[in-house]
Amino acid sequence: MKMSKRQYRIGDLAVALNVEKFVIRFWEKELGIKSHRSKGGQRFYEEKDFKKFELIKNLLYQKKFTLAGAKKELENLKKDRNVIPTQTISKKTSCDCKQKLALLKQELLKFKQAL
Repeated sequence: MKMSKRQYRIGDLAVALNVEKFVIRFWEKELGIKSHRSKGGQRFYEEKDFKKFELIKNLLYQKKFTLAGAKKELENLKKDRNVIPTQTISKKTSCDCKQKLALLKQELLKFKQAL
């Protein structure tokens, strides 16, 4: 149950991420993530926290990073302020990628013909 518009309790976060609550607590401990606490000591999370945990899950479960590797990746993303740790891609970035892929395809075809 959401406490307010963009705040989640640990159970809500766990359901949204499809992981157990102990997994979130473990990630907090091992990755040095500080959760916000109510006066009663309950953890609660904002949308940015949700996105961070979503990224962690992706790194660990999809990209098969180790916990140490995920921690290092999060540190690198934090250092590089130009990188936004979400899965959205701007139209400009998308166009740049398409152009680079087209050039790469041309280069690969040249190599193929040379062989």
